[in-house]
Amino acid sequence: MLSARLAIITGAVASALLLSSCAAPSPDTPTEMSAGQAPTFAAPAESPVAAAVPSRPGTPGLVDDSWIAATAEATRIPERALRAYAGAALAKAAQMPECGVGWNTIAAIGSTESDHGRHDGSSVDDAGTVSPPIYGVALDGDGNILIRDSDAGAIDGDATYDRAIGPMQFIPQSWNNWNVDANADGVADPHNLDDAAMATANYLCRVSGDLVTETGWQRAIRGYNPNDEYVATVARTGTLYAERAAGAS
Repeated sequence: MLSARLAIITGAVASALLLSSCAAPSPDTPTEMSAGQAPTFAAPAESPVAAAVPSRPGTPGLVDDSWIAATAEATRIPERALRAYAGAALAKAAQMPECGVGWNTIAAIGSTESDHGRHDGSSVDDAGTVSPPIYGVALDGDGNILIRDSDAGAIDGDATYDRAIGPMQFIPQSWNNWNVDANADGVADPHNLDDAAMATANYLCRVSGDLVTETGWQRAIRGYNPNDEYVATVARTGTLYAERAAGAS
């Protein structure tokens, strides 16, 4: 069975973290279901409020501080992680408004992949960098997809097999394709949540170009991971984040 975290598809992204090895959900991770039928996609939440004056360089400075504080409290997403997701959504809306990728979808992927950079005791600093860095298991074909080393171990530290890396769990070849310096610190870093969230937004919009409709949204998420359980988890989590945020407004 492929991981419900990430699976490789046309050289896109691959998983390192099998569901059986994931830590139990934190108190901030959505586990409840919406009333009625389970959602089949996560419609874009209301757009983040843009900062009148950027508070810091790059995408994390695009979002209004008061919106961050109120929405983080309502959704239980850590403020620094939410800043990365919301900044990526605002930046992508300016670049490609027709895509319609919501911050709640990016956040749902971040929750599913790494508990917002907190998997196995890691944490996110004020610069958005996750430490200790998050590495997945070797993709050696033993219960996962076989992906032999593509980067001589330069990105993932493994010169035999590839491993997924960072809070959004890109494989090295995918990071090489989609890397971006979103926080304008001069380095495109897969272990930085700002950079990884922006790369995720770019990738999703490249796969589908329409995350507003159910069909387009599912196409994008299945491009990230074709696993049905993964798609359902992201749909449920993204919908809950949107509902919580709306209740706070």
